[in-house]
Amino acid sequence: MPRAFTPKVVTANALIEGDVIYLTADNCWTRELAQAELLTDEAHAQLRLLEAEQQPDVIVGAYLADAKASDQGPAPTHFREDFRRTGPSNYFHGKQAVGQ
Repeated sequence: MPRAFTPKVVTANALIEGDVIYLTADNCWTRELAQAELLTDEAHAQLRLLEAEQQPDVIVGAYLADAKASDQGPAPTHFREDFRRTGPSNYFHGKQAVGQ
């Protein structure tokens, strides 16, 4: 029996800055997971991934990441994605410095 499809978001890294970014429903990229398009259909998710991969001048390493719906928009279901969205952990800068 095939596994049920779990919701996804398209994620990648910004080519120039290296930041983690997410594809929105209006085909833009955002650094906020809560603004990402939550994909609940497997065929549509694969199509959106293909569309993202056609932007090599903007992104690198696009893939589908598991997510779940929340009151604030998509939320990670795996610690790796939760960790990725906070940025590098070698020292406080960027998104991490805001919480200091």
